[in-house]
Formats: sequence, structure tokens, C-alpha cells
Amino acid sequence: MQNVKVAIRKGKFTTVMQWGGHGAPLLFLHGAGGPMVGAPFLDKLAKHFTVYAPAHPGFGPGEGIEHLDDILDFALYYLDFLDELQIDDPHVVGHSLGGMLAAEMATLAPYRLRRLVLVGAAGLWLEDTPIPDFFTFKPPQLLQAALHDPAGPLGQTLLKQFESPEMQIEMYKCLASAGKFLWPLPDKGLKKRIHRIQVPTLLLWGASDKLIPPVYGEAFLQAIPGARLVTLPHSGHLPMLEEPDAFVQVVTGFLLEDEARSS
Repeated sequence: MQNVKVAIRKGKFTTVMQWGGHGAPLLFLHGAGGPMVGAPFLDKLAKHFTVYAPAHPGFGPGEGIEHLDDILDFALYYLDFLDELQIDDPHVVGHSLGGMLAAEMATLAPYRLRRLVLVGAAGLWLEDTPIPDFFTFKPPQLLQAALHDPAGPLGQTLLKQFESPEMQIEMYKCLASAGKFLWPLPDKGLKKRIHRIQVPTLLLWGASDKLIPPVYGEAFLQAIPGARLVTLPHSGHLPMLEEPDAFVQVVTGFLLEDEARSS
């Protein structure tokens, strides 16, 4: 995977994306925590797909968030992103905030995408199981809510990263940008549009997700015609980091299903 700088809408937006691999195009949309630079799961996906993993505007090296007013603006930005980079018929995999974006893209352009994977996606709201206000969490609280095993090696690594002043600044920047689209409630009307999703859809959740609990996967399952739900037993909100091999296997199996049938 290599880092490539791109400009969208005549330079109004600029960003850096991780890009590489071969095969059908796959757009990965990261969550509120920011771009997952160098994450092994992206390299694993790149063995099967041409992966495009950009930083969102306002996250990491992504610039231009001031031109986005709401989540629909954000989704339209990514449809322009696909057009300007001439990425045709892509798979879209979205995590958390990125899952919300991916779902909105599929409602706006239901025939533009090939297949959709929503991982611990935001976008719906259940009064009986409210999503916690993670914008107020300190790093230890965030890891407790996000990880299946916060005391394990991944939790310790992330906690140590959060001790860095540079990482703290970057985290607060990402959360401030995410707040523009998720705060005070991550319910921006998707439930009114979700019936427009026509592409085959996989819902992937961690069984221990306390940020966006698995019951939200069930809610998406009921709302999207023909969707499928897979729950990974040893993951929280970050299954691509907690169970990377299982994550890649499930995602790849779903996205390559048509090819497997025809072979």
C-alpha cells in the first residue's frame, strides 16, 4: 500500500489515501477515530481488491471539512470522489461513522455501488439502547467501551499511543470533526432513506461492542432488504484490528461471492 495525495472538486478538498492491490475496487471509509494508516487488514484486503482508503475531510491529512454542512453533503463528497478518481462499480466498506457514510451513499446512488459492508455502523438510534456520548470519554473509558479485551495487547498498545501529546491532539481533532456529523445524536435521518439501499449488504458487528451495541446490527438487518448479519465473538467496535483474519475472511468471502458462484 502506498500513500497518494488527491484533490477533489478542483482542489476544494485535498486528502491522502492509502492505495494499492489488484482486483475489483474497494473503498474503505474509516470511523471517527481517524484513518487506520498501516493497518494490516488493509494489506490483506489488497491481496484481493484494489483498495482505496482515504482520510476524510477534517481527519488526519484530510482538508475541506468546512465545505461540508451535514451527512448528506459528506456522502455526496464521496460520490464525487468516486467520479473524479474514475472508480467504477466499487465495493464500499464503512466502519462506524464510515458505515453511516457508506449507507448514505447507497441511499443516494443505489445503483452506483457493487456491494456494501457496514461494520459497527452509526446512523440509527434506538431509544431502548442509546449510543453512549463517547465524545466525553477519556482514552481508558473509550477503550473499555470499544474493545472486547481492553486489558489485552491491542488495548495496551492503543493506550500507550494515546499517551503521546501528538496522538491526543490528533484524537481530539478527529472527534471534533466527527461531532459535526454525529453529535448530539448519530441520527440524521437515515431511517427515512434506508429503504433505498438496493445493493447486497453485509452487516458486521463485534459481539462486545459497547459503543454501537450489536442490537444496532439487528436494526440495520430489519431495515435493509436482503441484508446479512455476521457477529465476531471476540471483537468490540474494532473487529478489523481485534480479529483481523476473521474480519478479512468474512468481508472477502462476501464481496467475492459472485465470482465464486461463476467459477
